[in-house]
Amino acid sequence: MKLIKTLLVLALGILAFVPPADAQDTERYGKQKVVYHINYPGGEGDKAYKGAMRNIQNHINAVGAENVEIKVVMHGSGVDLVAHAKEDQTLQTSIGSLKSQKVAFEVCNNTLKGRNINYSDDLYDVWEDDIVPSGVAELSRLQQMGYTYIKP
Repeated sequence: MKLIKTLLVLALGILAFVPPADAQDTERYGKQKVVYHINYPGGEGDKAYKGAMRNIQNHINAVGAENVEIKVVMHGSGVDLVAHAKEDQTLQTSIGSLKSQKVAFEVCNNTLKGRNINYSDDLYDVWEDDIVPSGVAELSRLQQMGYTYIKP
């Protein structure tokens, strides 16, 4: 019986020194600032947009929401992500979930003007503060600020 207690104490002691998986990921990835660039059509069933939303969620899962600052910059056909979300419950859920994890969705004003899009009527959950003057200029600005560029 004494041997079993000794082994149990030894095992618990070893476990105390093994960090949980989340802590290991934090050490591996550290703090991150990332910009996701979306300027392409969603394809059939908005497959590409839904894939991009999964990529972003997987990124958050790996690094931890408290360790990553993510911005999604949309211009050109990429603005269709939030346009199609007006009618697509799956996209609405993905966008809402990501926003609840502090992911910022930014929309190009040049695209809005060029395509005659009214953000409050035509786009899902887009506000005045979400609009940037130029999508491409915003991508450059964010990279100069140390954001890593990803195009899913």
